[in-house]
Parts: sequence; structure tokens; C-alpha cells
Amino acid sequence: MKRLNYRKIISVIFFAIVLAIIFRTVLFASYVVDGESMEPTLNDGNLLMVNKVVYNLKDVDRFDVIVFHANKQNDYVKRVIGLPGDEIVYQDDKLYINGKYVEENFLEPFRDVNEATPFTKDFALQEITGASKVPEGKLFVMGDNRDNSLDSRSFGFISVEQLVGKVDIKYWPLSQASFSLGK
Repeated sequence: MKRLNYRKIISVIFFAIVLAIIFRTVLFASYVVDGESMEPTLNDGNLLMVNKVVYNLKDVDRFDVIVFHANKQNDYVKRVIGLPGDEIVYQDDKLYINGKYVEENFLEPFRDVNEATPFTKDFALQEITGASKVPEGKLFVMGDNRDNSLDSRSFGFISVEQLVGKVDIKYWPLSQASFSLGK
């Protein structure tokens, strides 16, 4: 009969715990959604896993759901609408980027149950920010709940330096769990 080697078991468990801590603190962060600005994509109280290293490896994509430092105390979750160099116009409830209509399919579930018309009020980037294009190193972000979101229409562009990361996983409640919330 073979005896268990408790030293090996303890060292493997210790190594696994250290690896999990490093994995959790360096690569990912967990967030709780606070508020309704991203409904129906994210609801108040949803738990999210944010990939903190993805933007070290690739550029931000349009419609990525991101977390960023809004100020020293608060982080916000919003959707990227405008990338550097983009001209943005919202007219007749339609998004135009660089003069071309861009569909926002992720808004359909909310439009279907929302009585507000239009769902997104008309604006041009220059009217609300004073800039005709999204500046280099900046992003224009909006919440999916367009009528109830504090976003770039209010506070202007965010810097890519403010990014925490990309929301990859919504894991709580389990009935709403999903992967890859962009596009």
C-alpha cells in the first residue's frame, strides 16, 4: 500500500493558490455592475470578469464593453462607440460613423420594450465635445441605456490610459451568464 506524501500535496495546493492569486490580480479583475446605464446588456448587480491585459495585445474595437477609471474613486462600464479619428453623428435614432450608417444590434432588446422615441437623441460629436473627430489616444463611450447613462455625451472623451480592460464574461447571476459582450 502506498502512503500519501502530505508534503507534496501541500506544496501543490500552495502553488495552485499562489498561481490563482497572480492570475486573478494581474490578468483579470472582478466587478459588480452598479446602476442601469448598460441595460439590457448588463443589469444592476451583475458580476463581471474584466480582462486587464487584452489591450496590451490588441487595439480597442468598436462596441467593446469596457471598464475604465472615471475618477479616483469610481470605475464605469460603458460601450466603445467612437475610436480615434472617428466622426460621430446620431440622427433619426441611427448611428453614423465617418458618414456611414452603423447598426447597433445590441440595442434591439431595449428598443423593443422602451417607449421613449427616439431611443437615442440626435447629436453630432462637435456639438457636445467641440471636436469634429475623436482625438488620438481617446475614445467616445456610451451606455446601452441611452436615456439613463452618464457617458461621453456628458463628460467627453476618455483616454485609453483610463482603461482597466475589456468585459469578457458576465458570470452572475448564472441565468444571465455570457461570454464576449462586444458586438
